[in-house]
Amino acid sequence: MLDNSNNDNHLPFAAGVGYKPQHFNQILNDAAPVKWLEVHAENYMGDGGRPLAQLRHLSERFPISVHGVGLSIGSEGPLNPDHLARLKHLCDWLNPASFSEHLAWSTHDSHFFNDLLPLPYTDTTLNRICDHIDQVQEVVGRKMLLENPSSYLAFDESTWSEPDFLREVSRRTGCGLLLDVNNVFVSATNLNYSPQAYIDEYPIENVGEIHLGGHDEDEDDHGHPLLIDSHGREVVDPVWALLDYVLERSGPKPVLVEWDTDVPEWPMLQAEATRAQNALHKVPA
Repeated sequence: MLDNSNNDNHLPFAAGVGYKPQHFNQILNDAAPVKWLEVHAENYMGDGGRPLAQLRHLSERFPISVHGVGLSIGSEGPLNPDHLARLKHLCDWLNPASFSEHLAWSTHDSHFFNDLLPLPYTDTTLNRICDHIDQVQEVVGRKMLLENPSSYLAFDESTWSEPDFLREVSRRTGCGLLLDVNNVFVSATNLNYSPQAYIDEYPIENVGEIHLGGHDEDEDDHGHPLLIDSHGREVVDPVWALLDYVLERSGPKPVLVEWDTDVPEWPMLQAEATRAQNALHKVPA
């Protein structure tokens, strides 16, 4: 288990947004209420160029959260050592305030899938996930946060509930958790359970970061509602209400608004961040 106690670089208990290069100048000129930024690790693993120069400049003014989407923590095979080495290099020079990855898999043998795919919650999966997280934290040299997935189906072979699975992963590895509130709402709608009941079971004490995002509405083959975690529109009111429910139990946390497709102009993203900051203002410190 990694000892991360010497790293005093932390995210503020405030609103953040996922950084997009088209917003660079506007963020520098008028970031309020945004107090921190998230970047996707895979976009900054190259050598030099404008993206890294901009990120270095932003890191002098804002705490940065690095969010990985390509490690494939849940894959059956070993982690890609080259990808892990590039991730370590990024974290070494950037010294982010937070580093996170998904409880999902996206690779099989030499194939890479664009989607972050769910996995069954079994003892075998648990052992593999913990081994992978131990390896990541040892190589990167910092504590990792693990994000709950958005789910579209349930596995018959699962023997753990998702909250209990995440609690046990955190206990065994010392990793923290990233609670994506939209993912909870999407999964609860798709699998027909209460999102509030999920939060009641979730190990909220291990949460280091909270995410919000938009989703698209569709129907399955039987005409039942099917939500797709798209990060391509504003956060809907029921997800804002679920954030309030979470914050009542967790207290103030860093809260991020994600918007990764059909990215809007800065004022709209800024307005979403303002709403997140207002939700935090309602929570006693």
